[in-house]
Amino acid sequence: MEYTKGIRFDSLGLSAEIMRAVRRRELEMTTPVQAGCIPPMMEWKDVIAKAPTGTGKTFAYGIPIIEHVDSGNDSVQTVILAPTRELAIQITDELRDISAFRPGVRCVCLYGGQPIGRQIEMLKKRPQIVVATPGRLSDHMKRRTVRVESAQTVVLDEADRMLDMGFIHDVTRLLDRMNKRKNLGLFSATISREVMDIAWVYQRDAVEITVREDEQNKPDIRQFRMDVAQSEKADAIARILEETGFDRCMAFCNTKGSTERITKFLQMRGIDAECIHGDIPQKRREQVMDLFRSGKLRVFVSTDVAARGIDVDDVDIVFNCDVPDENQDYVHRIGRTGRAQRQGVAVSLIADYPSKMRIDDIAQKTRNEIVSVKFGEDGKLEVIS
Repeated sequence: MEYTKGIRFDSLGLSAEIMRAVRRRELEMTTPVQAGCIPPMMEWKDVIAKAPTGTGKTFAYGIPIIEHVDSGNDSVQTVILAPTRELAIQITDELRDISAFRPGVRCVCLYGGQPIGRQIEMLKKRPQIVVATPGRLSDHMKRRTVRVESAQTVVLDEADRMLDMGFIHDVTRLLDRMNKRKNLGLFSATISREVMDIAWVYQRDAVEITVREDEQNKPDIRQFRMDVAQSEKADAIARILEETGFDRCMAFCNTKGSTERITKFLQMRGIDAECIHGDIPQKRREQVMDLFRSGKLRVFVSTDVAARGIDVDDVDIVFNCDVPDENQDYVHRIGRTGRAQRQGVAVSLIADYPSKMRIDDIAQKTRNEIVSVKFGEDGKLEVIS
């Protein structure tokens, strides 16, 4: 079924503790995906949800999960699998927000790049909810430091991304072990052939929820493109930030080297910028993301590793320092802005002919209007007619 509207949270029959957490976030209406998913998941039904990034999927499954947790039971009751450590951390933070007024609900986050000994200590506290990347959860199961056979609810978040990254065998092995589950939730921006295969094998009479990217749910993002020499990209970013005054910005690059160069050049221009990529230690990556989430960092530069992993509601502008190779990566990048009913801005910097061809293809295939702009003689941005 397709959902286009939200409903009031207080119409869902949620507990007083959950409603208190919802009101603390100053929320009255659900998003469409929450309206579609919360009722069937509360009834322990399988769910397959296709919804754009940034439409509130974590609350859609998180609220039923927290409602179902038996805080007096020390066994693992829920397992949530995510493709990246960044997304796993974000999910864990959201679940802790939802369960803030439910004493005795314990949640652990398991991912690679963090000392496994520290995670083993956290597992000794007997969490009822395990959020994990598939590889690290498999490691713990081999070590017998976690038992997931008792899980009643299993969720695959960003299922398409997870299977695209080659985790399909890990995922199916884990699902085979968790055969006592009452329900399985598949949440995905796109429903690929692999996602459908998982649904066919592991779900029964699943409730299908589709949220189209229509005007109500699609982020309000003004999209621009600018021809600029490779060596002048940092200058262009600096000038745009100076003109607009934006102070919460994300910049995406295709390579690790590009992220470091852009970051260094922005810092040389007096702009507070930090970057993350695959070679940066996990502890430092978390520190940078925490700085950005808390509003203490103006420009967050990254490869696509964080495009789906960091979930911040009020990013003013996204820069594509390099045009991404995949159309879907473009959608996920710019989806960091234009959330929570705010208008966002995305600027793609075009330095060569292949990039021009790519941005033309992205505009056509994603049906987005990407307006050409330049710096006028007065130094101000102007549209190229």
